[in-house]
Amino acid sequence: MRLRDDPVASAGLGTVRLGVAALSIGAFACNQPAATSDSPEPTASPTASCSTAPVSGAPALRAELVATALEEPVDLQSSGDRSRLFVVERAGRIRLLRDGALQATPFLDIRDRVQSEVTREQGLLGLAFHPRFAENGRFFVNYTSREGETHIAEFRAAAGADSVDPATERTVLLAEQPFSSHCGGQLRFGPDGLLYIALGDGGSAGDPLGNAQSLGSLLGKILRIDIDGTPYVIPSTNPFVLNSRARREIWALGLRNPWRFAFDGSTGDLVIADVGQRNVEEIDVGVAARHGGENYGWAVTEGSACFPPGTGCSAEGLERPVVEYTHSEGCAVTGGVVYRGCRMPGYAGTYFYGDFCRGFVRSFRLEGGHATDERDWTEVLGVHENLTSFGTDAEGEVYMLELGGSVYKIGPAG
Repeated sequence: MRLRDDPVASAGLGTVRLGVAALSIGAFACNQPAATSDSPEPTASPTASCSTAPVSGAPALRAELVATALEEPVDLQSSGDRSRLFVVERAGRIRLLRDGALQATPFLDIRDRVQSEVTREQGLLGLAFHPRFAENGRFFVNYTSREGETHIAEFRAAAGADSVDPATERTVLLAEQPFSSHCGGQLRFGPDGLLYIALGDGGSAGDPLGNAQSLGSLLGKILRIDIDGTPYVIPSTNPFVLNSRARREIWALGLRNPWRFAFDGSTGDLVIADVGQRNVEEIDVGVAARHGGENYGWAVTEGSACFPPGTGCSAEGLERPVVEYTHSEGCAVTGGVVYRGCRMPGYAGTYFYGDFCRGFVRSFRLEGGHATDERDWTEVLGVHENLTSFGTDAEGEVYMLELGGSVYKIGPAG
């Protein structure tokens, strides 16, 4: 385990570095970039358009095999182009699916700078396209470097290009990792046009460094930044922006390993799947109207129960999960997406998710911050072994990824 100095933010260097102190687990004061941007609050985004006629009602579903022969795919994203999908391979490549066909030349290959051999929780883990990607060619990735740090980096693609020069990389944020697990990995642009980043608690059992509950650490958090600054700007509407003892990038805290999160494009609600430790997998929700600042409990609680089990704790001020299940049912929740496509309007607002070990696929709808209409789709969609992620295409239709290399699309059975 590495020791480090206190975090230092330096816009002049183009990065914000974070380390994890071995002997201090509380919040502490640190220098921060100034809050210079008054960014918009999350707002509803329009429903996706589609090129095929919608199917009325709530049709039976099926899983259609779209692609195979990928190497440990962990994320799937659309840049808004109907003909292209981008699949992230954990070892350090982004592969291109054009009209359903896997292209031989990677869109991006940074295997030479990605650490993926130590644990499966490291690697190239997430991808997000700038909302104006078609104009500026900017996209962002989350990867673990050879030194074990989390890198949030920007690359630039030439207009219409099917491959990107790795030399275009610009580091946005660096986070030192004390262990080789619980790295998080997802990053997404919210309906407000800002970049949200998921970081796990840094690893080891029980969050021994207290990162998830420390406002002085970026680990165990969802972050929110404006990347149209250099290296980025902290929005003035972030919930801890006036707290001198807090990292002002923080949007939400108390997370163990938020491997995947998603926005509801219609409501702006944020749905976070947080991988548990001993017994409980949980799904948390940040309702858009609350404007961030939620504490989801780890490592005071695991799910809605005190942690460690059987101990007493105060849950005052903590957000309870909207859905949880125990390790008698699965072992690691795979966060999904909220369906807002138009092919199946009867499923609008349905959040699809699964489990990495058991391979089940389930769903619920969110109403008033509570889960309703919970369903299990495994019988009709099949068991998807080592289910790593969900994604959507330009029309809002849902895809599932298996670590073994396959991509499936969820659609009407008829």
